[in-house]
Amino acid sequence: MTRRHDLDWVRVFAFCLLVIYHVGMYYVTWDWHVNSPYAGAMIEPLMVLSSPWRLSVLFLISGVATAFLVDKQRQGFLRARSWRLLLPLLFGMLVIVPPQSYYEVVEKLPGGYHDGYLAFWGRYLTADPNFCRGNDCLKLPAWNHLWFVAYLWIYTMLLGLALRFLPTFSQRLMQGIGSALGGVGLLIWPVLWLVAARLVLFPIFDSTHGLFDDWYNHAQYFAVFLIGFAIAKSGSTWAVIEASRRVAGGSAIACGGFLSWYVSTHSGDHPAPTAVLQVQRVIWAVMAWSVIIAILGYARHIAPGDSPALRYLSAAIFPVYILHQTVIVVLAHNLKPSGLAPAVEGPILVVATFALCLLGYEIIRRFALLRLLFGLKSMRRPVVDVHAAQHKTERGD
Repeated sequence: MTRRHDLDWVRVFAFCLLVIYHVGMYYVTWDWHVNSPYAGAMIEPLMVLSSPWRLSVLFLISGVATAFLVDKQRQGFLRARSWRLLLPLLFGMLVIVPPQSYYEVVEKLPGGYHDGYLAFWGRYLTADPNFCRGNDCLKLPAWNHLWFVAYLWIYTMLLGLALRFLPTFSQRLMQGIGSALGGVGLLIWPVLWLVAARLVLFPIFDSTHGLFDDWYNHAQYFAVFLIGFAIAKSGSTWAVIEASRRVAGGSAIACGGFLSWYVSTHSGDHPAPTAVLQVQRVIWAVMAWSVIIAILGYARHIAPGDSPALRYLSAAIFPVYILHQTVIVVLAHNLKPSGLAPAVEGPILVVATFALCLLGYEIIRRFALLRLLFGLKSMRRPVVDVHAAQHKTERGD
């Protein structure tokens, strides 16, 4: 069970893409916490290219990591994962996320909000329900982008409890998933599941990240999490993934072309005919799995190894993830008066967000309490050789 450095690189890539995507959210017509005065549909066909798979690949890799963690931490696994995920989630909701909601209220509340951040934070912590635009009221406290952490904890707990209290059922389920994904089944069954979820559940539940009304997302994300767990140690399955990379890549490119055309053609006042909409939903699901297989296959084929850069980025990525959206919102709002064109302002936001988040990580990793609050491992204490120390003392060193 050697460490999968190729998956570490994929994880870093996916989280970095997430940061860039959220900068892009400032410039599109889709609803977000704050929006640029230059927001428009220009980059939406490009933005949609990562939407089907961006989070799914992270949940799949989390499933793989969970499989190795279960073996490594047979005792206390659930407690350790809860500590690493729930504490950052709670801290994030109470301290990191509130500025996002504050600037959303400042920019979008009818008449604006003028009482300052501390007054807003007090109302945020008391779950004030009165920040409304018509019937659309802000639900506080919010987890915003940290929904991923909440969902990952829930999926981990469900799987961990099943492994503990239903070991036979869990083992058979994982073996069944692994067997079904052998050979060509790897390219068929996940696609059929994702297509069914997109056709049946998405029209009813949409994508809310609200936990209790988000059954479409649970259907896709929990499924790929379980797939990651089931195939984690299957060398034959990973060989099929690597061998399928070109076919999957070609499928992903074709699907991406269709989705970009769809978004640029059918948006706003130009809704798609029902048949075209259904085709779009099928293509969306096919693209999701195609890109995942292509990325994982090429990463395994290239086989990037360990390096100081990878170790640094792997440790930094969770704190950067927790910080990044708040940094983007604060920077974007405060850059508005400058009137910079998106072609200038956008790259500034990307570079400044990464720089400030990495600076934040440099501070976080130096303090034990901050490491705990941002989900980092505790600081390693140097191992003292008692006999050597005693010998030095006797010599008077």
